[in-house]
Amino acid sequence: MTIAMDRDALNAFLARDFPQVAGSYRVESVGPEGLVARLVVDEGHLRPGGTVSGPSMFALADLAIYCAILSRIGPVGLAVTTSASIDFMRKPVAGVDLLAECRVLKLGRVLAVADALIHSEGLDEPVARCSMTYSIPPK
Repeated sequence: MTIAMDRDALNAFLARDFPQVAGSYRVESVGPEGLVARLVVDEGHLRPGGTVSGPSMFALADLAIYCAILSRIGPVGLAVTTSASIDFMRKPVAGVDLLAECRVLKLGRVLAVADALIHSEGLDEPVARCSMTYSIPPK
C-alpha cells in the first residue's frame, strides 16, 4: 500500500479546505495499517449527562475515514460519503479526547469502504463503531 498523503499533508489539506474543523479535529498518524484521528473534546462537543454528543462522534468518524481514504488516493476534495452506519456502544468520558482508528477495507476506482473504532483516549473499550462508503469522483 502506497501512502499518497501523510499526517502533515492531510492536516494541511484540512486546514486549507475545511477550516471549520481546525482546532477540533486532526490526523494523528497514518500508516499501512490505517489512520488515527483525534477529536479535541471541549464544551461544544458535550451534551447533557456529561458525555460527548453523538454528532461529534459521527463527525470524527466521517473525518477520519475521509482522511484514511485520501491518504491512499491523494487530495480529492470531492470524495463524498454515500453510506454510513454508526453504533454507539458506551458512554465516552467527558473532557477526554476521542481517537478514531480507521482501516480502509476496500479501495476501488469509484467506491471506497472503511471502518473506524472510536475510543476515549487512554481507554481500551470502544465507545462507537462506524462503517462508511465513499464515492470517489472520476479523474
